Amino acid sequence: MKKLVIIGASGHGKVIADIAVKNGYEEIVFLDDNENIVECAGFPVVGKVENAENFFGEKIVAIGNAKIREQIQKNLTGVTILIHPDAVISRRVEIGIGTVVMAGAIVNSDTVIGKGCIINTGASIDHDCKVGDFSHISVGAHVAGIAEIGKGTWIGTGAIVSNNVSICEYCTIGAGAVVISNINKSGTYIGVPAKEKQ
Repeated sequence: MKKLVIIGASGHGKVIADIAVKNGYEEIVFLDDNENIVECAGFPVVGKVENAENFFGEKIVAIGNAKIREQIQKNLTGVTILIHPDAVISRRVEIGIGTVVMAGAIVNSDTVIGKGCIINTGASIDHDCKVGDFSHISVGAHVAGIAEIGKGTWIGTGAIVSNNVSICEYCTIGAGAVVISNINKSGTYIGVPAKEKQ
């Protein structure tokens, strides 16, 4: 029997549960530190995050905050990868453990996606890209070819990263922003073209 332990009983966890069902998991449970949450997406919350290693089954961290996701995942064994069956993934893509690829996402040839990433609904990543560990490509965001996204970076909803662009680690790219040149300093960038938020 395929069992999945989802760490984080919130909206992101609900979407992951749906992907797990579509991938044939027969038993799904959640862990969350909020004792007031007893179920999520119709599945039980059975314990706290700190007890994750006591539960049998594959594991996935369903927490949006990159640093918290990394902190939890680094102490886990049995971390899996989840890909929605309606995502389009090239045969020449590497995906690290703990990464989730949502419905309608497209990842093209010779792209490398790190550990613990979120490739969200309808996002696209074109050929020869590198997406650093624990990054998040948000709903409807588009990353053009030969781009590099640094560790822990959040590409906001509907944002666009142009081809041949590099973004350093721990950046936030605002919703709808358009990145057309390299970003070498961690921070928040908004607008068209994207500029550092003052």
